[in-house]
Amino acid sequence: MSYKLTHLKELEAESIYVLREVAAQFEKPAILFSGGKDSIVVTYLAYKAFFPAKIPFPLVHIDTGHNFQETLEYRDNLVKKIGAQLIVGSVQESIDTGRVKEEKGYNASRNRLQTTTLLDTIEKYKFDACIGGARRDEEKARAKERFFSHRDEFGQWNPKNQRPELWNIFNGKKNMGEHFRVFPISNWTEMDVWQYIYQEKIELPSIYFTHERRCFQRDGQWLAAEPCMTLKPTEEVVTLKVRCRTIGDISCTGLTISEAHTLEDIIEEIAATRVTERGGRADDKRSETSMEDRKKEGYF
Repeated sequence: MSYKLTHLKELEAESIYVLREVAAQFEKPAILFSGGKDSIVVTYLAYKAFFPAKIPFPLVHIDTGHNFQETLEYRDNLVKKIGAQLIVGSVQESIDTGRVKEEKGYNASRNRLQTTTLLDTIEKYKFDACIGGARRDEEKARAKERFFSHRDEFGQWNPKNQRPELWNIFNGKKNMGEHFRVFPISNWTEMDVWQYIYQEKIELPSIYFTHERRCFQRDGQWLAAEPCMTLKPTEEVVTLKVRCRTIGDISCTGLTISEAHTLEDIIEEIAATRVTERGGRADDKRSETSMEDRKKEGYF
């Protein structure tokens, strides 16, 4: 009997191949874990890639101090469930030690401050490869990435200095102090991710599903009215049924008004929408080159 691969199985096989290449080529890799659906899928793929052994990489979470509580609870439960090592880099610690200066004002965010904390964490633990959940369909700067994305000794990315990856041959050679960012699900789309989560019955933070939350509107976008947010006098807090389509720091994570209570509902909603996934991320709207500028500085 012939066996035909579905497109999801082909994507899964490609990602697992990349993860095994990381284990073979690097001495101290790590998974950059945000608690978002993409990093959850990458972690799940790593679990499958090396089962029945444990994942041979620690999970590294850069905690801004302004994360959704649901995400942190999910992270801790997942680490305990799969027996993974968790390393947390603290943005608050970077602020307290003077490594970064906290932004002030109504639009203040700790999202950009993560870059310094991430690079300090990479340096502290001497990671030579950091595995992330970025996908090429998300944003134009991420579309320029290879599976193996080289970073120089300062942790910076040069989009013009990308190595060819013909026939999925990956070149992980580097000089002292350099490292790689690796993106196993580069070729996946947002719909692929959701369909895979549905197919594999992967658990997610509850914040991805419709729930009631106190929100306020700013620049045409609904944001969570949490203590870390400074509201303008004209901004009114209301309780709405919303969900997160993509999760990041509270200050930059837009909320979507939704009635999607199940994975099937989410898939139908994504199929019908004409708004891009990162259309709800406030950090991408600071400038036309916002994401690319941050990536060049060492962002995820």
